[in-house]
Amino acid sequence: MVISQEVSAALPSLRRYARALTGSQESGDAYVVAAIETLIKQPDLLEGAGDVRVELFRIFSKIWNSVPANQAADQRDALPIERRLSQIAAMPRQAFLLVSLEALTEEQAAYVLDVDVAELRSLIEECGREVADQIATNVLIIEDESLIAFDLQSLVESLGHTVQGVARTRTEAVNLAKKSKPGLVLADIKLADGSSGLDAVNDILNAFEVPVIFITAYPERFLTGTRPEPAFLITKPYQPATVSAVLSQALFFEQKAKRKADQAAG
Repeated sequence: MVISQEVSAALPSLRRYARALTGSQESGDAYVVAAIETLIKQPDLLEGAGDVRVELFRIFSKIWNSVPANQAADQRDALPIERRLSQIAAMPRQAFLLVSLEALTEEQAAYVLDVDVAELRSLIEECGREVADQIATNVLIIEDESLIAFDLQSLVESLGHTVQGVARTRTEAVNLAKKSKPGLVLADIKLADGSSGLDAVNDILNAFEVPVIFITAYPERFLTGTRPEPAFLITKPYQPATVSAVLSQALFFEQKAKRKADQAAG
């Protein structure tokens, strides 16, 4: 396979990681573009690469970590809550995302971040402690498969959140959302009556703003790299650690956005 084809194949997952790390597609893509431009200038960076996707993540991470504003330790003037949230945004959060969201092995993630496996594990544990400090919220689950819905409910509640309801159809989801005003939505794509979780989410977002995590067995339909895609996406079958990681990212950026809005209003 030609290297450029391998890079192209890796771009959707890199963009997903970049969005989760930065909080927006625009910001994430700016770093992805910087990584690709670096690769164009220095094509030898991929010479002898065993896994092009891992090498691409490594290039991206070196660029991301070279920007002082991305490092929590450099944000000395931030308010306490911003410092706490920013700690998740730095190295511990990267380690957590690489292993839990992108399914890299510990060895691969350690290589991407230029640390050893012991330090990587320490970073992941640190992120876990930060995630545990997140403010609990109310969650709406849109899922038509009973076993999966029960599993998600148990997992969400084990993380300290409250499940306000489980909807199996678009209509049920919209009605429950408008009634309970959840702080987070977990949504499957295909629902029981043939309706779409995407349509349900669009209806909900037309009523009020809420972070959404999509769950699908067909991620390639959304991670095309050529059009707007869900910022938070979990692939079925999922791992509990993946749900935990992505959920924490969604809440992280929701809290950060609210904090900025409050500061602007003040």
